[in-house]
Amino acid sequence: MKIIILGAGRVGHSVAESLVSEKNDITVIDTDARRLRELQDRYDLRGVVGNGIDPAVLAEAGARDTDLLIACAAQDETNLVCCKVAQMAFGIPTRIARVRSSGFGGSAGHGLLGKDGFGVDRIICPEESLTRYIGKLVEFPEALQVRQFAGGRACLVSVRARAGAPLVGMPISAMRESAPDVAMRIVAIYRRFPDEPDRFVPCDGATRVEPLDEVFVLAGRERVAQILAALHRRQGRPARPVRRIMIAGGGRVGLRLARQLAGEGRFHLKLVEKDTERCIALAAELPSDVLVLQGDATDEDLLGGEAIEEVDLFLALTNDDEDNIMACLLAKRMGARRVLALINRRSYADLMHGTQIDIALSPSQAMLGELLTYVRRGDVQAVHSLRRGVAEALEIVARGDRKTSRVVGRRMDELRLPPEVHMGLIVRGLPDAPPDPATAADTPLPEPQVIIPRSNTVLESGDHVVFFLPHKRLVPEVERLFRVSATFF
Repeated sequence: MKIIILGAGRVGHSVAESLVSEKNDITVIDTDARRLRELQDRYDLRGVVGNGIDPAVLAEAGARDTDLLIACAAQDETNLVCCKVAQMAFGIPTRIARVRSSGFGGSAGHGLLGKDGFGVDRIICPEESLTRYIGKLVEFPEALQVRQFAGGRACLVSVRARAGAPLVGMPISAMRESAPDVAMRIVAIYRRFPDEPDRFVPCDGATRVEPLDEVFVLAGRERVAQILAALHRRQGRPARPVRRIMIAGGGRVGLRLARQLAGEGRFHLKLVEKDTERCIALAAELPSDVLVLQGDATDEDLLGGEAIEEVDLFLALTNDDEDNIMACLLAKRMGARRVLALINRRSYADLMHGTQIDIALSPSQAMLGELLTYVRRGDVQAVHSLRRGVAEALEIVARGDRKTSRVVGRRMDELRLPPEVHMGLIVRGLPDAPPDPATAADTPLPEPQVIIPRSNTVLESGDHVVFFLPHKRLVPEVERLFRVSATFF
C-alpha cells in the first residue's frame, strides 16, 4: 500500500516505524529537514521537505496514486486542511487526521469532517486513545493489557501468572475440564528465561501455565474479571478494587484521565504537577474533589506526605520518560500497590517491561491499531498491536458463501491456517449496521453469541473472528484466507 504521512514528530515517527516494517511504500512530509534525514537514515522510506497543505508538496510526495493519507502534524488545522486538499486535488481514497480538539467528536463534528467538510474519514487522538486504554486497566487492575473486540463484547487480556492462583500450574486441557461453561481461550504465553527476553510458548492442551508467565486470554467481556482472578489472585484472597489513584503530570493526558475518572464518582484522586500556573488551571477545570498538588512526583518527601503506601494505582503521565520511570520506581518502593509509566521511547519501554514497573505504556502502541485497521485488507473491524509491535490481534468478518469464500460453511479443521495462528473466538449475530431506534423496540434483535471454536465449529457469513498472531508476517495469510473471490469454487 502507498501511504503518505504528514508530520515526523513522535506520532508520525511511530506510525512510520510500524508501517515500514510491513513493506508499505511510505513517504513522510515535514518542514524539518533534520527530522526527515533521521527517519530516512533509520528506515526504508522517502522524505519530502515542505508544508503538507501545499498541493505542490503533496504532488511531489506522490499523492496522485496514494492509497492512504495519515495527517499527524502538531497542529489540528494543518491536518484538517491537508485532508481536504488531498480529497479535492488528488482524490486520495482514505484520509485520517490527528485532531486533539474534542469539538469534532460529536454529531456536529461529523458534519464538519465529512465529504462536504474537511474530507476526513477518521480522526485519531492519541490522548483520547491513552485515556481509554488506561481506563480499562483501572476497571481490571490485575491485567497488563485489555483490548476490546466486537463492540466491546469480547476482550483480549494479558495477565502475569502468580504462584498460588487457581489456574497456575495447571495444563490448559485441565482448565477446560474444570470450567467447561467459561468461554475463554488461552492464545499465547510469553515465558521468562534467565538472561534473555521473554520467549513465546506455543499453546496446546498439554501446556502448563507457570508462575511469572505473561498469559494472553480471549474471552467474553463478562468473564474477564473471573479469568484474571483465576490467573493472578492467590486462592482465597478477596478482590481489591482500585479506589485511590495518584496521577503524576497534568498535561493533556493527565487532565483527560482525571476528568474521566472523576466523572465516575468512585475514586479518591490526587494529581501532582510541577508548574504552578498549570496547577491553578487544573484546579479550575477539575471537580473540587480532585486534589491538585504542586510538586515533583520524584520527590520522596512529597510522596511520603501524601500516603503513597495507600495508593492502589500510581500513574506517571508526564512528557518526560526519565521522570516517569523514576517516579514509578520510587512510588513502588514506597508501597504503591501498582504503578504505570508512560514511556515514549520504545527502547525504554522494552527495558522496563517485566521490572518493578507493572505496566510500561507506549502511546504509539495504544493508538496504532486504529491506523492498522485501514491498512489491513478484507473486512477488518479491529486491530491491536501487541508485544511492542511484534504480535497482533485481529478481528475480521467472514463474508460470502461456500462458493465464494474459503472459510464460510467450513469446519475449523478444514481451514488452512498457519499452525502459529490462533483463532481465539467467534462473535456471531452482530448486526452490520446499528439498529434503527424507531423500529428496534418492535423487532428486538437476538443477543450476539461469543463462541469458542472447536474442530467441528462451522463458520457462517457475518461471523466476527478474532485471531492472535505471534508475528505480524502472518497477517497476509489470514487476509488471503478470508478474501471473497467471485472465481473460487
